Amino acid sequence: MTNARTFAINIDKAFDDLLEKDFLPFKQKIAMEALQRVTKKMPVDTGRAKGNTIVSLGSMDNGTVEVDDKTPLGSYGAAVWNGVPIIDADRDPFGMVFVQNNLPYINRLENGYSIKQAPLGMFALTVAELEVMFL
Repeated sequence: MTNARTFAINIDKAFDDLLEKDFLPFKQKIAMEALQRVTKKMPVDTGRAKGNTIVSLGSMDNGTVEVDDKTPLGSYGAAVWNGVPIIDADRDPFGMVFVQNNLPYINRLENGYSIKQAPLGMFALTVAELEVMFL
């Protein structure tokens, strides 16, 4: 399974010939798809993990937010509503978009700790799905 860095390199190679004006909407589409897919896969107990799926542009945001999103597994929620305006505001066609979660226990969830809700994780599975969709 490819990690996010390798996915980004593969996207750059595959779409190197796109014009700058064409790449920005394409990049935003990928970012939106990533945010929605990760959020829909996020296991829900207190909603803290789902609410802490955040989007940042240009560099990683190492913070957390105080949003408990108890929308059920398979639904969008606060993370999408908070992330969409950030993705829409992006004007750098070749800048990085980060969809991340900085909670201390997110690696456990990513590695299948929530066996009933997200046994295959959220982020790595989303990257694999995006590869199939876009590469």
